[in-house]
Amino acid sequence: MEGCYPPGMRSYGQYCAVAKALDVVGDRWTLLIVRELLLRGGCRYTDLQHGLPGIATNLLSQRLKELEEQGLVRRDAVPPPVATTLYDLTDAGRELEPVLRALGGWGVRFMPDPTGNEVFRSHWLAFPVSQFLQDGEPDGPPATIEVRTADQPVVIEVGGGEITSYLGTAPSPDLVLEGDPPMVLGVLSSMLKLADARQLGLRTEGSTTVLRRLRFRVPT
Repeated sequence: MEGCYPPGMRSYGQYCAVAKALDVVGDRWTLLIVRELLLRGGCRYTDLQHGLPGIATNLLSQRLKELEEQGLVRRDAVPPPVATTLYDLTDAGRELEPVLRALGGWGVRFMPDPTGNEVFRSHWLAFPVSQFLQDGEPDGPPATIEVRTADQPVVIEVGGGEITSYLGTAPSPDLVLEGDPPMVLGVLSSMLKLADARQLGLRTEGSTTVLRRLRFRVPT
């Protein structure tokens, strides 16, 4: 039952809401599994493995089982011809979205200093794009930026005061940015000058004026 500890579950043994929350989602990889399901919706097991580079398959199975027992994840059987199992968040699991966004807002201050051996997946752009960037010209015409980095292209749409993103390509993007993730994120957030990024290998196509509309919400 949701909110009940399954037998044998590790606990901090503290009667505190923070401690009890960490009893459930504080283990390594757990919140990253939630991140994947928030960003992608229903996922096959192999989709989760792709979005969680470095996790052992037995540990992924264990974490999914624990999240099911806690009522945060459910399994849906998809009938033929697909005939597969999809993992998705329950309503209780989706309530963790503001927690993930708050962690991302706090952690963005560390993004300018990559270690050099970190893996990146394109769909992870969704959190920084939707939360850390804003449209500085809400009355301006719609514009699209196609980002080509990591494993899949991503389209960033700017217009009406909102910034959204999705995996895929745009028919006629106003701007294309192609390069390593730190360079692309640096340019989008104005932490890295476009001229410097180009010297580091960033490739662009189209008009870069759309970048002037992007405003980075500095974390406090």
